[in-house]
Order: sequence, then structure tokens, then C-alpha cells
Amino acid sequence: MRTTVTGGTEERRPAHPSRRAGLRRRIVIALCLLLAGTLAATGTAGYLTFVRPPANPPADACADGPRPGGRPVVVAAGASMTQGTLGADWVGDLRDRAAHRAFEFVNAGKNGDTSADLLQRLDRDVVACRPTAVTVLIGANDVRDGVPLQRYRDNLTAIVGRLKARTSARVALVSLPPIGEEIGSDLNRKAAGYNAAVRETAERAGADYVPLNERMTDHLRRRGGEAAPYGFGFTLAFLAGARHYLLGHSWDEVARGNGLELLVDHLHLSDRGGAMVADLVSEWLSRR
Repeated sequence: MRTTVTGGTEERRPAHPSRRAGLRRRIVIALCLLLAGTLAATGTAGYLTFVRPPANPPADACADGPRPGGRPVVVAAGASMTQGTLGADWVGDLRDRAAHRAFEFVNAGKNGDTSADLLQRLDRDVVACRPTAVTVLIGANDVRDGVPLQRYRDNLTAIVGRLKARTSARVALVSLPPIGEEIGSDLNRKAAGYNAAVRETAERAGADYVPLNERMTDHLRRRGGEAAPYGFGFTLAFLAGARHYLLGHSWDEVARGNGLELLVDHLHLSDRGGAMVADLVSEWLSRR
């Protein structure tokens, strides 16, 4: 509306239609830009968190076989905790350590994999690299998906057997981190059977055993206090990735924001949790 004074009285006149139309256009444009920015940010966070391949994946490092005169290859095989795009990249941590510059680290982690999935791609993503050493961290998705324990044990045995038969690599089986930080939860009691299978398989098949679950569990018990109840889901995982990639928060900061310490979203590793994996694998690699 526009106000004018006529003969000492105020008279309100409606704004010109062209001005109202211009205002509406500006509002629509602003809303469209806001929507486009939101969609772009959402797409970026989703890609970086769930889709982007890890650094030096098998498709890049091993597609044409090992490089002549190249460094000894260490392959880290597993699921999202190994891929390291949602949570700490412990394979990248090892790659950057001066003590292990003599190795080439290949990240054969793949989001969402179970033991059956890893077994299916083992020849292409691990054996083809002709590794000197292989770490296997797999099973959290088996626990969450309800894969029968005996089937998990069979898959793990087949993985180690194939690595032993088709490579000359040292093999280490890594026990599964806690699933959520409530050590006594039903899910972690269930996971205990899978971790027992990891240890038993390593002993029976002549592989080494890396006690990640034990180290993390001991840390959480010594920390004390009440743990945040388990609450992993896609939304929480996406928000964790968005906070890290869009807002620049460290994985430790993301974990603290969710009332956690070693896990950013009850499943994937914080910086502190990732450092525990890297330290244990580093100790294993340093043994002769």
C-alpha cells in the first residue's frame, strides 16, 4: 500500500501491480536459490559420505596387477569402517606414518559390505593386488543384519583360506569394535559371539589376531559414566557426514555432539577410535 495526504487526511492506495509482481519474483528467486543451495549441499554431503571411493582403492591400485619395482602392498579389506569416508580414515593414517612409508596401502573397504560381500569380491579387490599383508575387518553388518553366526564363521574361514591359498601375504583378522558404546547392550552381547568366531578362525587358520574390540571395550569401561543408548540410522549417519564435510567438524567433535567418544554415530569410528585401529595394525605390521 502507498499512503498520501489529501486535504489533511491520509489516503491509502494499493501498491502498483507491477511492484507487487516484482516482489513476488524476487521472493520466488530467493526461495529457488535457497532450495538449490540446500540440494547441492545435501548432494555433496551424501556423495562424500556414502559414495566417494576411498583413497587408493583396488580399482586404481591393482587393476593392472602390481607395479614393477613397486613397494610391498598392504591391503585393508572390510566395509565402511575401513573405507573411512564416514568416520576416521585409519588406512590413510597408516599411509601417512613415517614408519610405514615402505608400504603401499590399498583401501579395499566398501560401505555396507557383509562377510559374504567381501568373499565375493576377494579375488578382484585383494588377491589381484598380490599383497604382502592383508587386514580383514568385517562383520558389523553381519551382526546388524542378523546373518547367522555359523554362516559368518564359514565366510570368514573361506576368506582366510583363499588368501592363504592364492597369496603369500601375512593375514590379520581384526575383532569388531563395539556396536554402540553401551558395552552391556543386547547388540554387543550378540556381537561377542561374532568376535569369538574372529579369534577362533584366526587361531584355526594360522592368521594373526588384532584385538580391537578388547582395546576399545577396555577404554569405554575405564571411562565410566552412562553411555548414550544405541541409535544408529541413516539420518544420524548423514548428519555426521554433513557436520564433518560441510561444517568442518572433526570426527571427534561429531562424536561428542552425539554423546559418544569412539564412534561418531554408534557404528563408525571417531578420530580417537580410528587411531586405536591404526595403532594396533601398525604394531602388527612392525612384527616380523
